Amino acid sequence: MRTDPTRRQWLMLLAAGTVASLTACSEAKPTVSDPPTLGASAGGSSSAGGGSSAPARPPLLPPPPRGPRTPIAAETLSGLPGDSTSLALTVDDGANPDVVAAYIQFARDTGARFTFFVTGCYDSWTINRDALRPLVDSGQIQLGNHTWDHPSLTRLSANNVAEQLNRTKQFLLDNFGVDGTPYFRPPYGYHNAAVDRIAADCGYTVPTMWYGSLSDAGLVTEDYIVQMADQWFNNQAIVIGHANHAPVTHVYGQLVDIIRARKLSMVTLNDVLLPPGGIA
Repeated sequence: MRTDPTRRQWLMLLAAGTVASLTACSEAKPTVSDPPTLGASAGGSSSAGGGSSAPARPPLLPPPPRGPRTPIAAETLSGLPGDSTSLALTVDDGANPDVVAAYIQFARDTGARFTFFVTGCYDSWTINRDALRPLVDSGQIQLGNHTWDHPSLTRLSANNVAEQLNRTKQFLLDNFGVDGTPYFRPPYGYHNAAVDRIAADCGYTVPTMWYGSLSDAGLVTEDYIVQMADQWFNNQAIVIGHANHAPVTHVYGQLVDIIRARKLSMVTLNDVLLPPGGIA
């Protein structure tokens, strides 16, 4: 059995992935050595990118909870309020069209519900528009704003912050009929009062952070992703993942196993939250 990399190797991998995410918009899309699959259920073998066994379709997940949505204020959100069994798995970036496509197929096969925070410059979103649009229309997948090309907003001028958000806002409207308001995710989690004020002027009054992470912005192993899911998939958690690298597409079965074992319900933010100024 292959041993896990040392902590130093992990940090090097993650650092490399961050650099790649910043340059991907101006380069050719990433390649994937294996076609995305739905992966085997927990207990099967996994690897960072080697051949996978024949995929097994995960079982259907339970529907989102019914009942009144919880009102939230125009302020930073890092978890779901209340005492329930909801899990909001939010997916950022979209550097790899095949991974975006695999997430869409995952949603179709299992009923999984996601909030995608779209980085508008990636061609993944137009390549997969026709497959994604029906799920957006039905509310199974919600879209939020993750800027146009993923800069650190705290280092930009006020005009450039607004441009980053408004450009993706228009992209979402043109391609999916929604603008993602009021939720935006600042790249790297970097925001401050000035950024939040500009974002609010653009309609994004809720900076959306996270409680836990699959830690897959860069290339990591399948086993590591499952380990992170086991750590962070909990009641009322907002968890961040990324549609950038293939390994996550090979472990959907294991993710479903954790969700079902803990009796969690996957939700979009709109399923359970009433945003500022919203109508119940």
